[in-house]
Amino acid sequence: MLSSKNIVKLIIAITIIACIALFFLLPINDYLTLEYLQQQRRAIIDLYIAHPVLFIATYVAVYVVLTGLSIPSASALTLIGGAVFGLTTGTIVVLSASTLGAVCAFILARYVLRDYVQQKFNKYLQQVNRGVTEEGAFYLFGLRVVPVVPYFVVNFVMALTPIRLWTYYWVTQLGMLPGTILYVNSGKELGQLESPSGILSWSLILSLVALGLFPLVAKKIVAVIRSRIRRRNS
Repeated sequence: MLSSKNIVKLIIAITIIACIALFFLLPINDYLTLEYLQQQRRAIIDLYIAHPVLFIATYVAVYVVLTGLSIPSASALTLIGGAVFGLTTGTIVVLSASTLGAVCAFILARYVLRDYVQQKFNKYLQQVNRGVTEEGAFYLFGLRVVPVVPYFVVNFVMALTPIRLWTYYWVTQLGMLPGTILYVNSGKELGQLESPSGILSWSLILSLVALGLFPLVAKKIVAVIRSRIRRRNS
């Protein structure tokens, strides 16, 4: 006989599966593309201008739910956020939403899906536990800045380490900030395209180059800091 705690976990797990199934069965993904944004850009921006608070709240809710359920949509939503909100507002909104989504996934993994995560991601868990033991919160920061491990795996696996929820929250937000700024800026530039010739604009080219080079530069910086931490601890 299932305990009340296990029944609650089962209900939550069934709800998660149902939500993921609905996402793939319904044409929701068709609306999460830059192509759709280009077609409906004026109407979407007019709606945002007319109801900014409601629009942002809806956007954040969608982002948090999809990220919390580990549905692959963060990149598209971030670019769309940049195209609609611009760089400053877009960065604040997207970073807040992506961090909250990561926290939701973390909580689900820690309190509901613990056994599943241990079985599914055991090879990552050993590596992450070793990294957290050696480097503490900086290990999570490095995973966020340089996505060697997929974000959704980080959300799940970190939940099974001793890291505190508050530490996970602020380190995730700080680590995702540089990449979020670059993605949002790229979305802003892509959203302003009026014709194929716009792809040759210097601002868009520089934005995409920065987006491509960032992981390489960040990887070097993280490696330097990591080596210093290990030398200090040895």
